[in-house]
Amino acid sequence: MARYRGPVCRLCRREGMKLFLKGDRCFKASCPIEKRGTQPPGQHGRNARRAKLIGYGEQLREKQKVKRIYGMLEGQFRLYFERASRMKGVTGENLLSLLERRLDNTVYRLGFSTSRAQARQLVNHGHITVNGRKVNIPSFQVKVGDEVGITEASRSNIHVQTAFQTASGRGRPIWLEIASIENLSGRVAALPRREDIGFPINEQLIVELYSK
Repeated sequence: MARYRGPVCRLCRREGMKLFLKGDRCFKASCPIEKRGTQPPGQHGRNARRAKLIGYGEQLREKQKVKRIYGMLEGQFRLYFERASRMKGVTGENLLSLLERRLDNTVYRLGFSTSRAQARQLVNHGHITVNGRKVNIPSFQVKVGDEVGITEASRSNIHVQTAFQTASGRGRPIWLEIASIENLSGRVAALPRREDIGFPINEQLIVELYSK
């Protein structure tokens, strides 16, 4: 299945909440959710009623929401779930921890990009280092103690600079810390906890969906 390339604001309206897919625009009054509310996309969205989801429909909607937040394809997402189910602990919380510790998400959460999509591009194009070595795999899993930074040649990149300067308004989770402002690097201080996710996610619905 190909990655979605259409207008990402439609995805937020489809889920009825902000997924923060558009970078800084999500924090402005021009955000479609701010202008139009949570009505569904499409020409009939204004008059459409959201059906109350139960059972399978509710489980599927929750999975789609989390996939869209982290920019996952179905096959990738299932592999994460299977890995989470083999780990010790609560499967749903393991799943969210694995997604949070993706390198592209870590770059975004450190404030080096304004969206996860932009962070994925930075990783793909070789602008990101882990412990001083270039890593161009967005799914790379960071661990406690890893130092994630911007390559020296890319520290003056206007997009990176703008993102970092406005990151304080978006907040930074406590499992990450800035190691060097001058060198634009951060450190994984701890494993992400369930309360660090920052989204209203019911991961148990996803566990129930995949457990059928």
